Amino acid sequence: MTFGFAPSSAASLSSSAATATRMLEPAEWAAAGIPLLRNPREVVSGLHSRHRPGPATAIVAVLDPDERLRASASFTSRRAAADGWMFRNALLAQLRRVIPHDLRRRTPVRTAVLLYCREGDARWTEEDGAWMWGLRDACTLHGLRCGAYITLTRDGWQVLGEGRGGRRPNAASAPEPFATSQAPLPPPRTGGVASDVLRRAAAR
Repeated sequence: MTFGFAPSSAASLSSSAATATRMLEPAEWAAAGIPLLRNPREVVSGLHSRHRPGPATAIVAVLDPDERLRASASFTSRRAAADGWMFRNALLAQLRRVIPHDLRRRTPVRTAVLLYCREGDARWTEEDGAWMWGLRDACTLHGLRCGAYITLTRDGWQVLGEGRGGRRPNAASAPEPFATSQAPLPPPRTGGVASDVLRRAAAR
């Protein structure tokens, strides 16, 4: 007979517990004082037209105080399990590529919002909770205000924690024309390698 410990089980439980804390419940998100978008449909339509997201595509966008789009980036996430820490790192990497940080400011003036296109319906999932945690943490580390988290499914779009949404655009709809109120921006950034010229242009 052999006596001993089972470190793998303990490590697994510890890892699961840590991962569980890296997500936000809808009530926690609603109580966090996330600034409301004045015109969420215009923001969603603009990002949908610019990036044309498919399932498992995340779009992080930075808005100025007048809610004009200053920079955005899209990338695909294919993780098997929701992990807010990994999502935070992915979002932070994209933010660092497309816009300078505002850490020197005493109060953030620009706001980051996240639109995530996924399968399923608009109800909150643990994956959504992990993205919320990741967005909030990435904003803190980049000197931005944490803005809305928006899901895009075949049913339409939904601003989680606010109860606002619409049927179009949705994950299956064709892109709409750009809103006339939006100033022209450089081509959208993706997760691939880009030239220094595009990097400087996207950061402006």
